[in-house]
Amino acid sequence: MENRRKSRQVTVGDIKVGGDASISVQSMLSKPAEDIEANVKQACELQQAGCQIIRVSVPDMPSVKLVEAIKKEVSVPIVADIHFDYRIALECVQAGIDKIRINPGNIGSDDKIKQVARACNLKNIPIRIGVNSGSVKRELLEKFGGPTPQAMAQSALDNVKMLEDASFNNIVISIKSSDVQNMVQAYRLVASQCDYPLHLGVTEAGTKRMGIIKSSIGIGSLLVDGIGDTIRVSLTDDPTQEVYAGFDILKAAGIKKDGPRLISCPTCGRTKIDIISIAKEVEERLRDCKKPIEVAVMGCAVNGPGEAKHADIGIAGGDGSGLIFKHGEILRKVPEKDLVDELISEIERM
Repeated sequence: MENRRKSRQVTVGDIKVGGDASISVQSMLSKPAEDIEANVKQACELQQAGCQIIRVSVPDMPSVKLVEAIKKEVSVPIVADIHFDYRIALECVQAGIDKIRINPGNIGSDDKIKQVARACNLKNIPIRIGVNSGSVKRELLEKFGGPTPQAMAQSALDNVKMLEDASFNNIVISIKSSDVQNMVQAYRLVASQCDYPLHLGVTEAGTKRMGIIKSSIGIGSLLVDGIGDTIRVSLTDDPTQEVYAGFDILKAAGIKKDGPRLISCPTCGRTKIDIISIAKEVEERLRDCKKPIEVAVMGCAVNGPGEAKHADIGIAGGDGSGLIFKHGEILRKVPEKDLVDELISEIERM
């Protein structure tokens, strides 16, 4: 991206965040912290789905065992999500965590913050400062009249200063809100006032349907402005759905180009085949495809080789049958029941 904001770069495990690194997609484990087996299984599922950074909640000392257990089974970098107790952060560092997520303001005294910063500095472990609309200090709420974008941005920068005062600058910042406009404005404010890499997300975004819509607007708006270095789509759903949605947002924003881009028509009265089911099946079967091609699924000849002639390959529906076309040129006509298989076979040969 030519207009991408210039930010510092940090290293999370073997993943670069910020600078000229690719924008990474994250998710978070959702199993109870005491169920190590379930968390390990879910981490493996996220790795299989393509997740590049995995966050796990570590609410107490016994939960630190999650770090070593998960890292034994997956190669994806692991982030420990910690609140209040600085000792948990210190133990996670010793257990081999790749990144710490804290709100320095709720960790405690300056000495406790310095201990965490010192431990992370020794092992080159980044700290993500996590601020959201519910964690803004009372004095800032009073100053700005609530959890406004200005209040959240100032809260994030105040937390940055706490770490900088502890001689620590291996920092990633997130400023999340469930209000999309507030989230976008807060990130823009922080982006203009520092060069730390930014972790984008709309918190408490909702179920899969509404959560993806809100995340697409919030994360997408910032990405097209060149703001953002890593993202998480927060959904009340299986975490793998967050990963798929994250990559889809990167594709839609024109950032991720190492995979197929599916275009499909919204269907109309001319359509004589089950284009809705066909489009869904094609999308699913292309999930693991890495070819940078544009694939068209169109309902009729009007929207097929004509309007979609720019596509690398596609299908256009007829009356119980359809056409396979490539760069606008018709290859052959096939029965509706064979359309998807024939399309996938053509893509595999490309």
